[in-house]
Amino acid sequence: MTLEQLRVFLEVARLEHVTNAAGVLNMTQSAVSAALARLETQHGVKLFDRVGRRIELTDQGRRFRYEAAAVLRRAEEARQMLADMAGQPGGRLAIAASQTVGTYWLPPYLVQFKAAYPSVEISLSVGNTAWAAEQVREGVADLAVVEGDALGTDLDAQPVARDRLTLVVGPDHLWSDGRALAPADLSQSAWAMREPGSGTRAALEADLETLGIQLDALPHAIELPSNEACLAAVASGVTATVVSMRAAAPHLAAGRVRAAHFAFPDRVFGTLVHAARHRSRAAVAFLEMLEQAADDV
Repeated sequence: MTLEQLRVFLEVARLEHVTNAAGVLNMTQSAVSAALARLETQHGVKLFDRVGRRIELTDQGRRFRYEAAAVLRRAEEARQMLADMAGQPGGRLAIAASQTVGTYWLPPYLVQFKAAYPSVEISLSVGNTAWAAEQVREGVADLAVVEGDALGTDLDAQPVARDRLTLVVGPDHLWSDGRALAPADLSQSAWAMREPGSGTRAALEADLETLGIQLDALPHAIELPSNEACLAAVASGVTATVVSMRAAAPHLAAGRVRAAHFAFPDRVFGTLVHAARHRSRAAVAFLEMLEQAADDV
């Protein structure tokens, strides 16, 4: 069993698709299939069920997945320790980010960091805030940058930027005329909502609670897994949504959506690192760069 086989196994398990995993791993589909077959044959186990064009973990595969991830984490920690011994940031820096942060705010800082430390291999994965925090807890990511709060004392959080939510509607929506809205008006529209676990949804829920409104009081038309999906739903109908102004800005400029007249308070983007794990030189350097270059919070 090799580390390469474990990487292949975990990527296929994550995506449940050999071709897509091959693309992420920069391998051919046949090479991925061969690596899985060798792993299963060498140890006399069946890790996946092939169901038509789909691939699913067996019970043995689900049990092995945890151990495989633990082995790769330890191997990465060992590699990172050797890189740190060289005295300069190097090795691999795995970053998890929530969608708004990873899509609209973080990329310029990644470019800046790569220019300063070209020997660091940067890996960015994007999901929602809850997912990103869990990546740090599990040791898959060295750090996360998210919007919203991450629960638990096992993560150290540091604010690095400010953001503001904006209420967005389509051109044909009743609120597109710029009328001033009161909190009671918010229940008069159907809503396209981000999914549970999203930092944007958590921020909206917290803001509404300060106004004495429960999120469930807003008529939910649909729940969607990204800002872009919410904005597309709003542009084509008469629903409302709330997203970061950073996400809404290009759509507002193009006239596809309108900003309704309702103000939300600022929220904070922040970094998350595991309180008990070693921080590599690369992670420390990246955190210091964000703290020095980010907005005044």
